[in-house]
Amino acid sequence: MNIHLPPGKRVYFASDFHLGAPDMARSRQREKLIVQWLDEASKDAQHIFLVGDIFDFWFEYKHVIPKGYTRLLGKLAELRDKGIGITVFIGNHDMWMDGYFEEELEIPVYFEPQQYVIGGKKFYIGHGDGLGPGDHGYKFLKKIFRNPVCRFLFSCIPPNWGISMANFWSRKSRAATGEKLETFLGENEEWLAIYSREILRKEHFDYFIYGHRHLPLDLKLGDASRYINLGDWLNYHSYAVFDGQTTELKYYKTGTPI
Repeated sequence: MNIHLPPGKRVYFASDFHLGAPDMARSRQREKLIVQWLDEASKDAQHIFLVGDIFDFWFEYKHVIPKGYTRLLGKLAELRDKGIGITVFIGNHDMWMDGYFEEELEIPVYFEPQQYVIGGKKFYIGHGDGLGPGDHGYKFLKKIFRNPVCRFLFSCIPPNWGISMANFWSRKSRAATGEKLETFLGENEEWLAIYSREILRKEHFDYFIYGHRHLPLDLKLGDASRYINLGDWLNYHSYAVFDGQTTELKYYKTGTPI
Protein backbone atom coordinates (compact mmCIF):
# COMPACT_ATOMS: atom_id res chain seq x y z
CA MET A 1 0.00 0.00 0.00
CA ASN A 2 1.17 3.50 -0.81
CA ILE A 3 0.65 6.58 1.34
CA HIS A 4 1.39 9.93 -0.31
CA LEU A 5 3.25 12.28 2.01
CA PRO A 6 3.04 15.95 0.94
CA PRO A 7 5.80 18.37 2.02
CA GLY A 8 5.46 19.41 5.65
CA LYS A 9 3.26 16.43 6.54
CA ARG A 10 4.20 13.61 8.90
CA VAL A 11 3.16 10.08 9.78
CA TYR A 12 2.70 9.13 13.44
CA PHE A 13 2.92 5.70 15.09
CA ALA A 14 1.86 4.68 18.60
CA SER A 15 0.82 1.49 20.36
CA ASP A 16 -0.04 -0.14 23.65
CA PHE A 17 -2.31 2.45 25.24
CA HIS A 18 -3.95 -0.38 27.25
CA LEU A 19 -6.97 1.76 28.06
CA GLY A 20 -8.92 0.21 30.90
CA ALA A 21 -5.77 -0.73 32.83
CA PRO A 22 -4.99 -0.79 35.67
CA ASP A 23 -8.33 0.80 36.62
CA MET A 24 -10.80 3.19 35.00
CA ALA A 25 -9.68 6.27 36.94
CA ARG A 26 -6.04 6.05 35.86
CA SER A 27 -7.08 4.88 32.40
CA ARG A 28 -9.20 8.01 31.97
CA GLN A 29 -6.23 10.22 32.87
CA ARG A 30 -4.12 8.39 30.28
CA GLU A 31 -6.92 8.64 27.71
CA LYS A 32 -7.01 12.43 28.13
CA LEU A 33 -3.25 12.59 27.57
CA ILE A 34 -3.55 10.45 24.41
CA VAL A 35 -6.33 12.68 23.08
CA GLN A 36 -4.14 15.72 23.76
CA TRP A 37 -1.29 14.06 21.84
CA LEU A 38 -3.63 13.26 18.94
CA ASP A 39 -4.78 16.88 18.90
CA GLU A 40 -1.20 18.11 18.61
CA ALA A 41 -0.25 15.45 16.05
CA SER A 42 -3.25 16.36 13.90
CA LYS A 43 -1.68 19.75 13.08
CA ASP A 44 0.69 18.11 10.57
CA ALA A 45 -0.43 14.45 10.46
CA GLN A 46 -1.06 12.89 7.07
CA HIS A 47 -1.63 9.47 8.64
CA ILE A 48 -1.70 7.95 12.13
CA PHE A 49 -0.98 4.27 12.81
CA LEU A 50 -2.24 2.78 16.08
CA VAL A 51 -0.28 -0.45 16.28
CA GLY A 52 -2.22 -2.67 18.67
CA ASP A 53 -3.41 -2.99 22.26
CA ILE A 54 -5.29 0.29 22.19
CA PHE A 55 -7.48 -1.31 24.83
CA ASP A 56 -6.56 -3.66 27.64
CA PHE A 57 -9.61 -5.63 26.55
CA TRP A 58 -12.04 -5.23 23.67
CA PHE A 59 -14.80 -7.53 22.46
CA GLU A 60 -17.51 -6.58 20.00
CA TYR A 61 -20.84 -8.26 20.59
CA LYS A 62 -23.42 -7.87 17.83
CA HIS A 63 -25.02 -4.83 19.51
CA VAL A 64 -22.60 -4.07 22.38
CA ILE A 65 -19.08 -2.70 22.74
CA PRO A 66 -17.20 -2.20 26.03
CA LYS A 67 -18.24 0.80 28.09
CA GLY A 68 -15.95 3.85 28.13
CA TYR A 69 -13.24 5.30 25.86
CA THR A 70 -15.64 8.00 24.60
CA ARG A 71 -12.95 10.67 24.41
CA LEU A 72 -10.63 8.55 22.27
CA LEU A 73 -13.34 7.24 19.96
CA GLY A 74 -14.74 10.74 19.49
CA LYS A 75 -11.31 12.17 18.71
CA LEU A 76 -10.59 9.44 16.15
CA ALA A 77 -13.94 10.15 14.45
CA GLU A 78 -13.12 13.87 14.41
CA LEU A 79 -9.70 13.30 12.83
CA ARG A 80 -11.15 11.02 10.18
CA ASP A 81 -13.79 13.64 9.38
CA LYS A 82 -10.93 16.11 8.85
CA GLY A 83 -9.43 13.77 6.27
CA ILE A 84 -6.53 12.44 8.34
CA GLY A 85 -5.79 8.81 7.55
CA ILE A 86 -5.89 6.39 10.49
CA THR A 87 -5.01 2.70 10.50
CA VAL A 88 -5.47 0.32 13.44
CA PHE A 89 -3.71 -2.98 14.06
CA ILE A 90 -5.13 -5.37 16.59
CA GLY A 91 -2.94 -6.60 19.43
CA ASN A 92 -3.05 -9.54 21.79
CA HIS A 93 -5.36 -7.67 24.22
CA ASP A 94 -7.86 -6.27 21.73
CA MET A 95 -7.95 -8.94 19.03
CA TRP A 96 -11.74 -9.29 19.08
CA MET A 97 -12.55 -6.36 16.83
CA ASP A 98 -15.28 -7.12 14.32
CA GLY A 99 -16.36 -4.18 12.17
CA TYR A 100 -17.12 -1.37 14.63
CA PHE A 101 -14.06 0.71 13.73
CA GLU A 102 -14.61 0.20 10.00
CA GLU A 103 -18.35 0.93 10.06
CA GLU A 104 -18.58 3.71 12.65
CA LEU A 105 -15.20 5.42 12.32
CA GLU A 106 -14.17 4.51 8.75
CA ILE A 107 -10.87 3.19 10.09
CA PRO A 108 -9.40 0.02 8.57
CA VAL A 109 -8.32 -2.67 11.01
CA TYR A 110 -5.62 -5.26 10.29
CA PHE A 111 -4.96 -8.52 12.09
CA GLU A 112 -1.58 -9.23 10.48
CA PRO A 113 1.49 -7.10 9.62
CA GLN A 114 1.16 -4.96 6.50
CA GLN A 115 3.62 -3.43 4.05
CA TYR A 116 3.55 0.25 3.07
CA VAL A 117 5.49 2.65 0.91
CA ILE A 118 5.41 6.08 2.55
CA GLY A 119 7.30 8.98 1.06
CA GLY A 120 9.43 6.54 -0.92
CA LYS A 121 10.43 4.50 2.16
CA LYS A 122 9.32 0.91 2.75
CA PHE A 123 7.64 0.11 6.08
CA TYR A 124 6.71 -3.24 7.62
CA ILE A 125 4.14 -2.59 10.38
CA GLY A 126 2.41 -4.90 12.86
CA HIS A 127 1.73 -5.33 16.56
CA GLY A 128 4.40 -8.01 16.90
CA ASP A 129 2.72 -10.61 19.10
CA GLY A 130 3.42 -14.18 18.08
CA LEU A 131 6.15 -13.22 15.59
CA GLY A 132 9.67 -14.59 15.65
CA PRO A 133 11.10 -17.60 17.48
CA GLY A 134 9.79 -19.14 20.69
CA ASP A 135 6.67 -18.23 22.72
CA HIS A 136 4.94 -21.39 21.55
CA GLY A 137 2.42 -21.32 24.41
CA TYR A 138 1.08 -17.92 23.38
CA LYS A 139 1.06 -18.84 19.70
CA PHE A 140 -1.16 -21.81 20.56
CA LEU A 141 -3.49 -19.64 22.67
CA LYS A 142 -3.66 -17.06 19.88
CA LYS A 143 -5.02 -19.71 17.51
CA ILE A 144 -7.70 -20.60 20.06
CA PHE A 145 -8.69 -16.97 20.70
CA ARG A 146 -8.88 -16.26 16.96
CA ASN A 147 -10.95 -19.37 16.30
CA PRO A 148 -14.46 -18.38 15.05
CA VAL A 149 -16.11 -21.11 17.13
CA CYS A 150 -14.43 -19.95 20.33
CA ARG A 151 -15.36 -16.37 19.52
CA PHE A 152 -19.01 -17.36 18.98
CA LEU A 153 -19.11 -19.30 22.24
CA PHE A 154 -17.74 -16.30 24.14
CA SER A 155 -20.32 -14.04 22.47
CA CYS A 156 -23.05 -16.23 23.99
CA ILE A 157 -21.97 -15.15 27.48
CA PRO A 158 -23.95 -12.08 28.64
CA PRO A 159 -21.79 -8.92 28.24
CA ASN A 160 -21.78 -8.08 31.96
CA TRP A 161 -20.27 -11.48 32.75
CA GLY A 162 -18.13 -11.86 29.65
CA ILE A 163 -16.45 -8.46 29.86
CA SER A 164 -15.84 -8.83 33.60
CA MET A 165 -14.24 -12.24 33.08
CA ALA A 166 -12.11 -11.01 30.18
CA ASN A 167 -10.90 -7.95 32.10
CA PHE A 168 -9.78 -10.26 34.92
CA TRP A 169 -7.88 -12.52 32.48
CA SER A 170 -6.33 -9.49 30.79
CA ARG A 171 -4.99 -8.13 34.07
CA LYS A 172 -3.59 -11.55 35.00
CA SER A 173 -1.91 -11.87 31.59
CA ARG A 174 -0.31 -8.43 31.81
CA ALA A 175 0.90 -9.10 35.36
CA ALA A 176 2.44 -12.41 34.31
CA THR A 177 4.25 -11.11 31.21
CA GLY A 178 4.86 -7.44 31.98
CA GLU A 179 8.39 -7.68 33.41
CA LYS A 180 9.49 -10.09 30.67
CA LEU A 181 8.17 -7.82 27.92
CA GLU A 182 9.88 -4.74 29.35
CA THR A 183 13.35 -6.29 29.66
CA PHE A 184 15.84 -5.63 26.85
CA LEU A 185 17.14 -8.98 25.63
CA GLY A 186 20.12 -7.71 23.63
CA GLU A 187 20.33 -6.85 19.95
CA ASN A 188 20.97 -10.46 18.93
CA GLU A 189 18.22 -11.90 21.14
CA GLU A 190 15.30 -9.55 20.54
CA TRP A 191 12.81 -11.86 18.82
CA LEU A 192 11.23 -9.16 16.68
CA ALA A 193 14.68 -8.12 15.48
CA ILE A 194 15.40 -11.76 14.61
CA TYR A 195 12.08 -11.98 12.76
CA SER A 196 12.83 -8.76 10.87
CA ARG A 197 16.29 -9.93 9.83
CA GLU A 198 14.70 -13.06 8.38
CA ILE A 199 12.41 -10.89 6.26
CA LEU A 200 15.35 -8.75 5.14
CA ARG A 201 16.99 -11.82 3.63
CA LYS A 202 14.13 -11.91 1.12
CA GLU A 203 13.06 -8.28 0.77
CA HIS A 204 14.35 -4.88 1.81
CA PHE A 205 12.44 -2.62 4.19
CA ASP A 206 13.68 0.69 5.54
CA TYR A 207 11.69 0.41 8.78
CA PHE A 208 10.10 -2.32 10.84
CA ILE A 209 7.56 -0.80 13.24
CA TYR A 210 6.11 -2.89 16.07
CA GLY A 211 4.48 -2.55 19.47
CA HIS A 212 3.86 -5.32 22.04
CA ARG A 213 7.27 -5.15 23.77
CA HIS A 214 6.33 -2.19 26.00
CA LEU A 215 9.93 -1.08 25.58
CA PRO A 216 10.96 1.79 23.26
CA LEU A 217 13.70 0.46 20.97
CA ASP A 218 15.50 1.77 17.91
CA LEU A 219 17.91 -0.86 16.55
CA LYS A 220 19.90 -0.95 13.33
CA LEU A 221 19.31 -4.02 11.17
CA GLY A 222 22.27 -3.95 8.82
CA ASP A 223 23.32 -0.79 7.04
CA ALA A 224 19.99 0.45 5.71
CA SER A 225 17.16 -0.86 7.93
CA ARG A 226 15.91 -0.12 11.42
CA TYR A 227 13.64 -1.87 13.89
CA ILE A 228 11.60 0.55 16.00
CA ASN A 229 9.50 -0.64 18.89
CA LEU A 230 6.96 1.96 19.96
CA GLY A 231 7.03 1.21 23.70
CA ASP A 232 3.81 1.97 25.58
CA TRP A 233 1.71 4.67 27.25
CA LEU A 234 1.57 2.98 30.64
CA ASN A 235 5.11 4.12 31.47
CA TYR A 236 6.84 5.80 28.53
CA HIS A 237 4.24 7.79 26.55
CA SER A 238 6.39 6.97 23.53
CA TYR A 239 5.63 7.19 19.83
CA ALA A 240 7.42 7.54 16.49
CA VAL A 241 7.25 10.15 13.73
CA PHE A 242 8.24 9.86 10.07
CA ASP A 243 8.88 13.24 8.42
CA GLY A 244 9.54 11.98 4.91
CA GLN A 245 13.25 11.49 5.50
CA THR A 246 13.69 9.60 8.73
CA THR A 247 11.68 8.00 11.54
CA GLU A 248 12.36 9.21 15.07
CA LEU A 249 11.30 7.71 18.39
CA LYS A 250 9.91 10.38 20.73
CA TYR A 251 8.35 10.75 24.18
CA TYR A 252 5.27 12.78 25.02
CA LYS A 253 5.29 14.49 28.41
CA THR A 254 7.30 11.78 30.12
CA GLY A 255 7.32 11.70 33.88
CA THR A 256 5.15 9.95 36.42
CA PRO A 257 3.58 6.84 34.84
CA ILE A 258 -0.13 7.24 34.22
